[in-house]
Amino acid sequence: MDDALTEETAELLQQLIRNRCVNDGDVASGQEVRNADVLAGVLEGTGLDLQTYEPEPGRTSLLTTIEGTDPTAPTLLLMGHTDVVPVSEDEWQRDPFGAERVDGEIWGRGAIDMLNLTSSMAIAMRELARSGRRRRGTVKYLAVADEEASGTHGAQWLTEHRWEDVEADYVLTEFGGVPADLPAGRRLVIATSEKGLAWRRLVVRGTPGHGSMPWGADNAVLTAAEIVRRLQTAGLGARITDAWRAFVDAMGLPEELDEVVLDPGRVREVFELLDPPTARYCHAATHTTFSPNVLRGGTKTNVIPDRVELDVDVRTLPGVTDAEVDALLADLLDDLGDRVEVTAPFAGREATESPTDTPLWSSLRRRLEAAHPDAEVAPWMNVGATDAAFFRQRGVVAYGAGLFSPATSLQEFSSRFHGHDERIDVASLGLSTRLWLDVVEDLLD
Repeated sequence: MDDALTEETAELLQQLIRNRCVNDGDVASGQEVRNADVLAGVLEGTGLDLQTYEPEPGRTSLLTTIEGTDPTAPTLLLMGHTDVVPVSEDEWQRDPFGAERVDGEIWGRGAIDMLNLTSSMAIAMRELARSGRRRRGTVKYLAVADEEASGTHGAQWLTEHRWEDVEADYVLTEFGGVPADLPAGRRLVIATSEKGLAWRRLVVRGTPGHGSMPWGADNAVLTAAEIVRRLQTAGLGARITDAWRAFVDAMGLPEELDEVVLDPGRVREVFELLDPPTARYCHAATHTTFSPNVLRGGTKTNVIPDRVELDVDVRTLPGVTDAEVDALLADLLDDLGDRVEVTAPFAGREATESPTDTPLWSSLRRRLEAAHPDAEVAPWMNVGATDAAFFRQRGVVAYGAGLFSPATSLQEFSSRFHGHDERIDVASLGLSTRLWLDVVEDLLD
């Protein structure tokens, strides 16, 4: 590991964290132009041509390319996002935007999601440009806006309106390469697939009245509360997918449990035997999930509300359609259906998957296992959402990758995503920077 590259990546990460590019879903939030400007400053002076895209004011994405010498050779896109999710500052031990470096770790919102990789990719791209060496294949670096609000003003916009600029054969983005100690031994998971998005907004109607006379009132909040209760048990039942089978193989559970974890009618029995973070992941990896996360309603303490909005985060397994989601919600609402309007706040997307019989997978496996001789690389389904989906939808092979030290387990690493006290160890920053350089050498020479 190159100490200079590690330090430069760490310093860049600190700058990006301090820029507070917080994306709350509003079109005016994010203001990723601040981080795009910092990244442009890092890459300027290397001879690279920098392109920026701004579909909305301040929502800036940055692209640069090192063209290969052989038009028939593959193109690799290194893609990181520059926005971060909101934070409850009072719940943190340290300033979430202070980017403090403490005991070999950098603290801050975005430290692992995913300003760490965005920084390491930028430093790697700068090193490739400085070398002056052109490879057979082409490498691109894309620092994209708006990933945290489903890519509407970032990757989705770029793939729909500037495909000729961002087109690639392979994409590397978040999330993978984190050590996971499983019953079968240490595994390094690489995200080869992810669930679909089918968010729904439920507008619940009631009848306004005076808060002093609640008996028998048609209170939209009470109706919404009943819907939330029903959503706790909502679901399409477990489905055993190829991604789940691959993860079960990697876990190496006792033989007597193999039958259970591959039986959709019994898989939940195993969740009780697992630690909570692993159980949550396993449930999400085998179920289409419904999570009521935002509730808006009411105007005044003494007015019975006649309207409540409930936003439900719906994540679908491969093969689950929008029609199935809507049918399940209709069944769940049942007698309340005439009081509720169900809409989709944005166009969702189906689950996506990339194969593993590719030169990029071979490179990642070789490089990661060389760094962790006691581990094996395994495919893994990301139960969240990343910008990789927009590329997989166009037939591009896309993986969530990275290279991390043993300092953080997969369970702990996952808990820091969108959580309190997000942080990354500095050693992992250097390892990821080195990984991108090594993969370019393997794939594009």
